[in-house]
Amino acid sequence: MGKTYRNCSRTFRAPRRPFEKERLDTELKVIGEYGLKSKREIWRINMVLAKLRKAARHLLTLDEKNTTRIFEGQALLRRCLRMGLLTEDQKALDHVLGLKTNDFLERRLQTKVFKMGLAKSIHHARVLIRQRHIRVGKQIVNIPSFMVRVDSEKHIDFSLNSPYGNGRPGRVKRRSLKNAEKKAKGGDGDEEEDED
Repeated sequence: MGKTYRNCSRTFRAPRRPFEKERLDTELKVIGEYGLKSKREIWRINMVLAKLRKAARHLLTLDEKNTTRIFEGQALLRRCLRMGLLTEDQKALDHVLGLKTNDFLERRLQTKVFKMGLAKSIHHARVLIRQRHIRVGKQIVNIPSFMVRVDSEKHIDFSLNSPYGNGRPGRVKRRSLKNAEKKAKGGDGDEEEDED
């Protein structure tokens, strides 16, 4: 058996108090609003947010002329700007501390697909993404939690070979078209036939 080189670090951190009513209620509300699969998705975002805020807090303790604070602070802010978490007028480390979970959830591909009107509901958006109907630029993305950058936001669209994006019609549509042709010819279109 060879070695497996896998990154096994935790991607989420469960809350310390498992049955805190207020937190349970807010989590359930967020899951419904953003169409999340489980609470683990919220916990994962909370962990990313905690790491960002921890880095910003550490940098704020350093002197303003410190090279570490200048370089790492600029990199942190640039990353937040590119992800769309901060706007151009919020270019300060203090604003990183003010980030909330909802700021991250608004940048998810699932939320963007729904807000752009490509899907009928937030849950429909998740299904479309998982079934490979959505592309970002030229790349098909089937991860609902994909974080959309500001520059790729305008390139979200249906994939080229999807039935929604002028591709080949789906299985049911093809069958109904075939049955309609039979009826038009005068044959009996109700009979069941095996479809490839």
